[in-house]
Amino acid sequence: MTVRIAVLQMTSGIEPGANFDVIRKAASDARAGGADVMFTPEMSLLLDRDRARATAHVVPQEHSPFVGALGELARELGMHIALGSIAVALPDGRWANRSFLFSPGGGPPVTYDKMHMFDVDLASGENWRESSAYKPGDEVVTATITPGTNESIQLGLTVCYDVRFPALFEALGRRSCDVIAVPAAFTVPTGQAHWHVLLRARAIEASAFVVAAAQVGEHEDGRRTYGHSLVVDPWGEVLLDMGGEAPGLGFADIDLARISEVRAQVPSLANRREIAT
Repeated sequence: MTVRIAVLQMTSGIEPGANFDVIRKAASDARAGGADVMFTPEMSLLLDRDRARATAHVVPQEHSPFVGALGELARELGMHIALGSIAVALPDGRWANRSFLFSPGGGPPVTYDKMHMFDVDLASGENWRESSAYKPGDEVVTATITPGTNESIQLGLTVCYDVRFPALFEALGRRSCDVIAVPAAFTVPTGQAHWHVLLRARAIEASAFVVAAAQVGEHEDGRRTYGHSLVVDPWGEVLLDMGGEAPGLGFADIDLARISEVRAQVPSLANRREIAT
């Protein structure tokens, strides 16, 4: 079975409404192009490193007008929308970096909170301290979707920096995920060094397709992101690379039969053994 997916590469700014308009237009174009699922990047609705300014837009999930609007959009278009993530306010005063999966059948979205916080001092002089505002998630999340067919797909959810932690992908492999989403807003230095090799490695290890929708270019808050939204097959072959220059919508046709072919040739999931530490 072949499924057509769409990947939205964005240059998200500091106004959620404007970013939502980009997603809404892209979803319509994705559906018109035959896609059954659309993937968007990390922090699709708001990318703003000025936390004081961003706070006005960060609300609890149940108070967000965009969560309801995206659910309705998925229902209207008859497609799944895998929203890479948005910032969500939590009761303890911190935020969650939360992914959403909206179904064409309606109902509450499946959610995943990013587990690993990006706390680094880069040689370029950039400093990032996600843990100063965000609470890490503690649950591995997968969802079963049926995009345009009666055959189900197991989708695993991760966010950006999670890609550097193989244990999470091992857990997703144990759940026999067919596709793993890795929405991201990678910095340029780390992207140039590690983006492609990490995503190809995770696809190979999990014997699954990896779909990594990314932020790209110069943003209103002053940051610059790497782009190169990728779709990688279970053998590690890159099926789509959207480059590092501009936002846009890309398409890929993923042949789910490829998963069983690769797992038969290199049965690493079946051969895995527990290692005592």
